[in-house]
Amino acid sequence: MALWFLYLLPLSYIGAEAAIFTLENRCKNTIWPGILSGSGKPLLMDGGLKLRPGRTININAPKGWSGRFWGRRFCSFDQSGKGMCVTGDCGGVLKCAGAGGAPPATLAEFTLDSPVDFYDVSLVDGYNMPISIIPVGGSGSCKPVKCLRDLNKYCPNGLQVKRQGRVVACNSACMAFNKPEYCCTGAYGSPQTCKPTSYSRVFKAMCPTAYSYAYDDPTSTFTCKEANYLIRFC
Repeated sequence: MALWFLYLLPLSYIGAEAAIFTLENRCKNTIWPGILSGSGKPLLMDGGLKLRPGRTININAPKGWSGRFWGRRFCSFDQSGKGMCVTGDCGGVLKCAGAGGAPPATLAEFTLDSPVDFYDVSLVDGYNMPISIIPVGGSGSCKPVKCLRDLNKYCPNGLQVKRQGRVVACNSACMAFNKPEYCCTGAYGSPQTCKPTSYSRVFKAMCPTAYSYAYDDPTSTFTCKEANYLIRFC
């Protein structure tokens, strides 16, 4: 299944005890990245931040960190950090602080130092914006993973999430219909019984290296050793 950072360090530095994640906003509008750490792993950036168009930020993760990044869109927060996002919301706060993003949301997922780094782009929780992962330095395969197509333009009718009449996100079939054959649960809870569906094939055709459903491992999980990572939104 899909796999489930201190400031201003240069991207070229590769420390023995850490990986540097550089978040870059290439979208036309401000986004609010969210960060969820794996169980028992340290919280990074209090789980959320604001990132204006054209800006980047470096985040240092400790050795062995795991977690996920996603982008939130169409957000509004007051001075106390309370508010909401139309897509990727994490409980109506700027700092997600251990809360995950509400689907649909495109995910960039990492498990570091196991003993290599595993990483992927996942559409298992749906899609809300383009994301790419580009390893910097490191050894091994270290292939970039990209989902750059605007899936909102190709989202099937039953999966569409709209705002003011415009599609702003695309649900996964599991989220939309909650059936075992789409969610890979129950009798469909194994790679042998849970296969691609017409909905996941739409995602796979647009983003061939991203997870399109839960057991999409062979073409969607990538590895690198002792790298830093550029996570590019849009």
